[in-house]
Amino acid sequence: MITTLRISQVYVLDQQEALDFYVGTLGLAVGDDQDLGYMRWLTVTTPDGRQILLERPGPPSMDERTAEQVRDMLTKGAAGGHLFFTCDDAQRTYEQLVQRGVDITDEPATRPYGVDFGLRDPFGNHIRVAELADTPWWQE
Repeated sequence: MITTLRISQVYVLDQQEALDFYVGTLGLAVGDDQDLGYMRWLTVTTPDGRQILLERPGPPSMDERTAEQVRDMLTKGAAGGHLFFTCDDAQRTYEQLVQRGVDITDEPATRPYGVDFGLRDPFGNHIRVAELADTPWWQE
């Protein structure tokens, strides 16, 4: 049986810009940064060790024609992935990210599971950051 999720993936158009955003702005750490010859394997890690692959669309996962279509959709903001992070204080994290110029899509709001807000990375990937409730609605 599956025991854990180790690596998630989002498409990015520029891996260095993605690294600057995910490490420099969001505060994640560089995971792997390997030149595999056919692609750059670039991951960032969350404090609990989960990795996110910052993948540029292209071979070997897709042919160049398909990669061009994916890049076009990313540029339009129509093909972004989704990430969901948690934090200890959503309001404070929101304020820090606003000061850093992050593209905020939703201001902090109370939800059944806690307080969260939304943002986009420079490539249109959707990100939510939540301060989870001590007792979420599904455990009440």
